[in-house]
Amino acid sequence: MTQHTEPNFSKEQQIAGLIEQISAYIEQFHHGSVELISIEGNVINVRLGGACADCELSTQTLQGWVAGTIRQFFPDAVVVAIE
Repeated sequence: MTQHTEPNFSKEQQIAGLIEQISAYIEQFHHGSVELISIEGNVINVRLGGACADCELSTQTLQGWVAGTIRQFFPDAVVVAIE
């Protein structure tokens, strides 16, 4: 029997992976996107693109989907949208 070891991803890699998954959903169902710009401590800078860039509901997308999902795994995270 082969022993299974958990992958050892950094916090930054985990956050980048979450954002990629969120963006894939947003792209498929809403024709928008979210891009990781940088991580500075607990502050995660992202850019909304595609249909999300000019959407009136972009604040809800940012706080609800993006920040809400990230905070489930990283409760101290602060997500900021960069133009």
